[in-house]
Amino acid sequence: MPYEFRCRQRVEFADTDMAGIVHFSNFFRYMEKAEHEFLRSLGLSVHGVDGPDVVSWPRVNAECTYRAPLSFEDELEIHLLVREKKSKSVTYEFRFRKQAAEEVVAKGSITVVSVSIDRGTGRMSAIAIPDSIDRLIEVAPQEMFE
Repeated sequence: MPYEFRCRQRVEFADTDMAGIVHFSNFFRYMEKAEHEFLRSLGLSVHGVDGPDVVSWPRVNAECTYRAPLSFEDELEIHLLVREKKSKSVTYEFRFRKQAAEEVVAKGSITVVSVSIDRGTGRMSAIAIPDSIDRLIEVAPQEMFE
């Protein structure tokens, strides 16, 4: 479905802190990885060309709540859901589970804004999500968030 995506991630040694658990900041990298893979699964890119424009998706909000630790070699599933789509932005929700477990160990979200990047100056301007992209991304049914 174009409103959800699942991917897997193995916790690498470099992802952990001195206590041997995943450092909180790495959950943001995991969210970004899942977002990129979701977009690629739709034939899109987080930084792509749409006609004459370079379209990108800078973050305007990111948050994560942690419920249980992850450790080196843990395998986790990252479940991405499209929570909201507005004319210029998309909000993704992420749920992290150890592989084959029901318990959610962390939950996060990222809100991204569609921008056009001027090829000459590098200046970004918020734009409506291009139709070629908008038609590929749907909002997940509300019952998936309950």
